[in-house]
Amino acid sequence: MGYSQKNSKGNTYHLHSRDVGSKGAKLYFFSKNEEGSVDLPETMQVIEAKTGMLMVKRKQ
Repeated sequence: MGYSQKNSKGNTYHLHSRDVGSKGAKLYFFSKNEEGSVDLPETMQVIEAKTGMLMVKRKQ
């Protein structure tokens, strides 16, 4: 089971990733579907927009 988080509206979302480009870059996104979820890398953090959308960004 991968990383999951509830947003301020009470909805649970699960973290997923997809390989993009030829240099091993990854795109992280949240989905309500638990199947295929991944763990949150230690170099990343989760933030929430005013609308309740969860996003992943690099730690400062």
